[in-house]
Amino acid sequence: MRPLRVLPGADPLDLLLQLREALSGTGPALLPRPAGAAEPEGAPALPAEVAKTLALVIETSGSTGSPKRVALGAGALLAGAAATQSALGGAGQWLLALPTHYIAGAQVLVRSITAEVDPLVLPPGHFDPTTFVDAIGGFRPQVPRFTALVPTQLHRLVQHAAEDARARAELRTLDAVLVGGQATAPALLDRAAGLGIRVVTTYGSSETAGGCVYDGQPVGTTRVAVVDGEIQIAGPTLADGYLGDPEATDRAFVQHDGLRWYRTGDAGEVTDGTLTVTGRLDSVLISGGEKVSLDRIELVARGIPGLADAVAVRADDEEWGQRAVLFTESVPDDATRGELKRALSESLGRVAGRAALVPGVAIPLLASGKPDRVALARRAAGIGRE
Repeated sequence: MRPLRVLPGADPLDLLLQLREALSGTGPALLPRPAGAAEPEGAPALPAEVAKTLALVIETSGSTGSPKRVALGAGALLAGAAATQSALGGAGQWLLALPTHYIAGAQVLVRSITAEVDPLVLPPGHFDPTTFVDAIGGFRPQVPRFTALVPTQLHRLVQHAAEDARARAELRTLDAVLVGGQATAPALLDRAAGLGIRVVTTYGSSETAGGCVYDGQPVGTTRVAVVDGEIQIAGPTLADGYLGDPEATDRAFVQHDGLRWYRTGDAGEVTDGTLTVTGRLDSVLISGGEKVSLDRIELVARGIPGLADAVAVRADDEEWGQRAVLFTESVPDDATRGELKRALSESLGRVAGRAALVPGVAIPLLASGKPDRVALARRAAGIGRE
């Protein structure tokens, strides 16, 4: 057994040093938290000690809001870093733009440790595209340049680069911009490519030690299967399970075909070896007896100019049972609203076409940079049918 150390608000470079010891087995296992964070409501008490092989615990609410503590061994974390290095063509220096209490941020530190190159670190607080572009100038010369973002951050960088020549030039010097954590709208990827930004879409979770599928292709020795419509993942990057919750572990991690698999809860399909994620299995709403995916509604909406930040949630509806509600920070004109309705109806059917659009809303974000869908769902519950 080894001690478990909780690190609230740890400086990323200090965490880097402690994580190096955790991975080597010379230091305690680590549980990073945001500054001032309380114990997750409903989570079991933390043990003083954990298994000797455990290096990192990542707390996540998951898609349902129920707390989980993902227990990751050193082997899983290092396998994830090695797979990334192989997929990107070698080691390099990383620009850390994500919180380190989330797996995507923590993996930037692990990759930096294996590359033996300290990362650049953005200052804490709200993501600012100008600050990000300025930070690019700190990369070492003659070393590959990488970063990892969520789609919201990429969207803000693309908007900035479209208007600023220096930003475009700096962003083009990055060898790869990993983007994951949620679906990235094809229109945003096209805009980034048009600006010369090299984006690699990633798919994975805390339970897989971060992204393990790049641009639809499993990396390293990761294996992907779709079982009864659900994406399952096997390979050396899988977590040990959920700390203090053996029942949740048994539900999420299963054995078949002689391998241990993680049940992602995501829907998808594999065509010619390429994985396409079609949404969450629990994000399907039923309206008027018909089913439609909130994820697909969101992707269609984000493909319309002016709605790239749209977020879709479900709400109860007196007439239809359920309906989709789209929130956006923009204030679209009547033509854009009409285009949205047509695109949803033609692509996904009349159920999607009934989606309500709520403009001019400041989208609340989690610390990871992802939209706070729980908060938006609460707001949607109080909005009358449009």
